[in-house]
Amino acid sequence: MWSIWGAGLMTGLALIFGIGAQNAFVLRQGLRREHVGVVVVLCIASDALLILGGTFGIGALVSGVPAALIVLKWCGAAYLGWWAVRSFAASLKPSPLTVEVQRSRGPVVVTTLAVTYLNPNVYLDTVVLLGSLANQHGPDARWLFAAGAVAGSAVWFPALGYGARALSGPLSSPQTWRLVDLATGAVMLVLAFKLVLGDLTVSRSGA
Repeated sequence: MWSIWGAGLMTGLALIFGIGAQNAFVLRQGLRREHVGVVVVLCIASDALLILGGTFGIGALVSGVPAALIVLKWCGAAYLGWWAVRSFAASLKPSPLTVEVQRSRGPVVVTTLAVTYLNPNVYLDTVVLLGSLANQHGPDARWLFAAGAVAGSAVWFPALGYGARALSGPLSSPQTWRLVDLATGAVMLVLAFKLVLGDLTVSRSGA
């Protein structure tokens, strides 16, 4: 059972690892040391809501339409493959992270919510993809997978926000982002192959 939790943890971390609007904003706030705690809590809470909601929603869909799991499996694999290609393409033209000014708490809260909920990728990642992967493990074990994915967010955002200052040097280098994009692409490909080849399969017993 711990292996399922660990799979959720690693998958959640892999999906969240690539640079995007949300991660870039958390990094910027961390570099400026402005309202980092608020930003981190909002990001973790949002991810937990979306991941658990996706796990329950996809589970309800699969219960009503069993064939939907097969469709979601292949859609998830296609999306993972697309993300890998996008990451590899981004590694060809890496760019350093730039810092923007955010002073008061109000705009910071609004921006955090915007980069989270107005980003269509977040629904594909946390609701559809993680929800689909969780339900590959059966009706009971899916919650272990989801809990692992939530734990990934709980580890990632504090490390990103509070560790940003220490990483300000490496983050200013385009070469760092090239390595990040290459690593992200490789992980996405591995997950896609596992999904297609059946390593993440439905367990009717929930084990």
